[in-house]
Amino acid sequence: MVSIIVDRIVVEYPIYSSNAMSLRNRLVEIGTGGKLARTAKNVLTVRALDEVSFTVNTGDRIGLVGHNGSGKSTLLRTLAGIYHPSCGTIIVEGGIVTIFQLGAGLDRELNGYENIVRMSMILGASKAEAEALIPEIEEFTELGDFLSVPVHTYSAGMLTRLTFAIATARQPDILLIDEVIGAGDAGFQERARARLEALIGKAKILVLASHSQDMIELFCNRQLRFEHGRIVEDIRLPIEG
Repeated sequence: MVSIIVDRIVVEYPIYSSNAMSLRNRLVEIGTGGKLARTAKNVLTVRALDEVSFTVNTGDRIGLVGHNGSGKSTLLRTLAGIYHPSCGTIIVEGGIVTIFQLGAGLDRELNGYENIVRMSMILGASKAEAEALIPEIEEFTELGDFLSVPVHTYSAGMLTRLTFAIATARQPDILLIDEVIGAGDAGFQERARARLEALIGKAKILVLASHSQDMIELFCNRQLRFEHGRIVEDIRLPIEG
């Protein structure tokens, strides 16, 4: 059974350069959406997630909504293991694939093939799994011989094709997406959208953070609304069609 159990997690960021609850600190609070507090050692912190709890089961398509800094992206990165909660527990059953920032881990001095292996391994694939992905990524990107030359020679559109193809190559149990990515020129956009929809359709669990309510309603059957690091609404969405 693929599932996610989140039990009263707290994620805090220390602010070592601030010594007082000044106007500057108040602006940090407003900008991040979190809550300012002090630890026992008198270190100022921003609480990005504040005792968040929920359970996700196979078949759930979760949409995360809320203002900038409300905690959506922090939650996704915590589920992925990038951030660690200062308290509370997370239990994840199933393999995770993330689509966050395209190009994370890209080495511009390496060629396309080398970056496929490097970035796929950063995203959780073994070396053998990463190498097995090369033919499919090669076909989808349509970059041909350019995959054999350093990526610093690529145009912005070519880089987008490569990084998007790598990010969406592995079939996940659990798919975490921070916004839906626009990729490349108009012709490639349609292929990229179809690829992403297929990946979402095959995932056993989806967690999608987006400012687009249309996107949430298209892909999700449940919505969690965040405000200042807390879940303030957890509702079921009607299934289209």
